[in-house]
Amino acid sequence: MENDKHNEAALQEDGLHEHFSFTADKGQEPLRVDKYLMNRIENATRNKIQQAAKAGSIFANDQAVKSNYKVKAGDVVRVLFAHPPYEHLLVPEDLPIDVVYEDDTVIVINKAAGMVVHPGHGNYSGTLINALLYHFDHLPQNQQQRPGLVHRIDKDTSGLLVIAKTEQALTHLSKQFFDKSSERKYLALVWGNVSEDEGTIEGHIGRHPKNRLQMMVFPDGEAGKPAITHYKVLERLGYVTLVECQLETGRTHQIRAHMKHIGHTLFNDERYGGNAILKGTSFSKYKQFVENCFKLLPRQALHAKTLGFEHPKTGEWMQFDSTIPTDLQKALEKWRHYAQHKQL
Repeated sequence: MENDKHNEAALQEDGLHEHFSFTADKGQEPLRVDKYLMNRIENATRNKIQQAAKAGSIFANDQAVKSNYKVKAGDVVRVLFAHPPYEHLLVPEDLPIDVVYEDDTVIVINKAAGMVVHPGHGNYSGTLINALLYHFDHLPQNQQQRPGLVHRIDKDTSGLLVIAKTEQALTHLSKQFFDKSSERKYLALVWGNVSEDEGTIEGHIGRHPKNRLQMMVFPDGEAGKPAITHYKVLERLGYVTLVECQLETGRTHQIRAHMKHIGHTLFNDERYGGNAILKGTSFSKYKQFVENCFKLLPRQALHAKTLGFEHPKTGEWMQFDSTIPTDLQKALEKWRHYAQHKQL
């Protein structure tokens, strides 16, 4: 810890700020540093990484390196810039948000797909946090210095979030999520015919060792954190199935990783391969039909539909349910029509 503080102080004196730091795994085969960072930094392009290397901003073991440097096991790779990380510069922005409920303690929001919850690399503005800072005063800071944030959902997932307006509410709600006493139900359209009508998926979830932008399931618990998802089939639509997923834990990409693990990747989930035709016929008409569905729903088919929690002030159980967004509804209608007629 002292070394970290010392290194940070030295960086500040040099006018540099650390934006990223990675330690290469023991099994790391030699790999160009630009490719290595591409697999670890969300929204980074190879061109931007190469420009950073050219500017002397990429370091391996405290030495500036070029983009063709080969990363080896145990290397510490860091990206340093003269400006602080933009996600620390929280600026209020007048952005529309759909407030479902508000009182003096909590806010419940129905987040649109495409909106990032909090600033991060590549998404420094236009986030829900930027909008919250504009619309609400004096929101409490969580441990990551994110105003009011109790939990989050992915950029391209739509649905319900609760925001705390007071320190007491933030503590109370965070404990409910930690204790698994809150309720979160999602709708997911997945590839394939899910054989069981309902079931539970258990398996630790952690970063994929080769692609750090993906999460993967470690069923024997040798890595990652414990994760439990309960699912129930709502509708069978031929080559896809509509399921309800209830979270017992709240790991990053939990439903996306768990459903892929049991062979049912989310429909049009690009990061996990669901944007390919994973089930169905070889007819060109069917291929065109699926591509039309992808156009109607240009994101993973996941919606945080139901949210329940104990009100931090009154102790009353609060339950919220959201309507299915238009893009998901249209894709479902197309699949229902297909399942009924099977003309393709």
